[in-house]
Amino acid sequence: MQRDLHHLGEQNILELSGEDHKCRGALVSFLKPESLKQYVGKMDEEVKKHLELHWQGKQQVKVRTLMLPKVRHMELISNVQPNEKALVNAYNSQEKFIGIRVERGARKDKFVACFQEMIEGMWSIPINLPLTRYNRSLRARTRVQNMVKDLIREKRLELEQKGASTHQDLITCMLSIHNENNEQVITEKEIVDNVILVMVAGHDTSSVLITFIMRLLANEPTIYAAVLQEQEEIVKSKPSGEFLTWEDLAKMKYTWRVSMETLRMLPPVFGGFRKALKDIEYGGYLIPKGWQVFWVSPMTHMDSSIFPEPSKFDPSRFENQASVPPYCFVAFRGGPRICPGYEFARIETLVTIHYLITHFTWKLCADNSFSRDPMPVPTQGLPIQLVPKKTF
Repeated sequence: MQRDLHHLGEQNILELSGEDHKCRGALVSFLKPESLKQYVGKMDEEVKKHLELHWQGKQQVKVRTLMLPKVRHMELISNVQPNEKALVNAYNSQEKFIGIRVERGARKDKFVACFQEMIEGMWSIPINLPLTRYNRSLRARTRVQNMVKDLIREKRLELEQKGASTHQDLITCMLSIHNENNEQVITEKEIVDNVILVMVAGHDTSSVLITFIMRLLANEPTIYAAVLQEQEEIVKSKPSGEFLTWEDLAKMKYTWRVSMETLRMLPPVFGGFRKALKDIEYGGYLIPKGWQVFWVSPMTHMDSSIFPEPSKFDPSRFENQASVPPYCFVAFRGGPRICPGYEFARIETLVTIHYLITHFTWKLCADNSFSRDPMPVPTQGLPIQLVPKKTF
């Protein structure tokens, strides 16, 4: 928990509650379906471009390497194309949500390098001594913070002098929230902490999900056939070359159930801390105010009383999501703490799987083992033999 505060800041929405939770409203408003509909076409374009550049014509690839967003948010906020080690769903469109544009060249390269160094040390042994990875990570976080502050000042100037739309991006939205006295409600520190949180939160989660869906489809021919049939029906219903739409994604019901079941069995986020705001009693135990409680996804995801035969992969569990008891499927957390990026994750996952399965077939070149670091990491990066069906 303490390392989260050091890297993400005390004012990020994971740490706030009640009246202090005002940044969450801005995040939710920009990540709700009504706002996301206009970005489906841009995501479509970026996925096809990435697959054409880095997958088409290859006989073998390491899925985890191509899915690993080491510089995902830096690439998308820099408005440049993803490189060989960027996530396939590193969409430049996300910059409009965050409101960060970093020009090509030295400034962008510095941003990328600092963010990568910060991420690489977040889960290292928390020894804050010179030359340790953890210390380097904290120092990199300070540099990232200062660069985000510069960008916030630029957005504020643009808002004041050029009359920018208050809803054009997340930073502008946060800067535009005022009280009845026309005073800015959200502080610069809150904006910085939550911009960094957004970048960190999307760093690996979707890529882990897509990677393990590909592993599953290689091992389960029946599920592969069902997903392929659903996606090919969508292809047949559209003129050649036309972008996917929000309505197309709504038809991908089975594909999303496969995604949900993958998240149930292999959640990218294993668990997290929550602080008791008052003394509470649970299961006969007293949890004093201020104590940290660690919730763990598998405690309910793999509970046979909630999900019968929990070790069996069964997408039909999610045909009627209302049948799943509240707060039992927590891949996206739940209640007032549910992930604001839930719908965005759904869109990027469905768009990516659509083009992977309609343009390629694949088989695994390694075993199914994986480790956690702290997210699930397939053995050898999940190398696959790739066979194209058609070109882009």
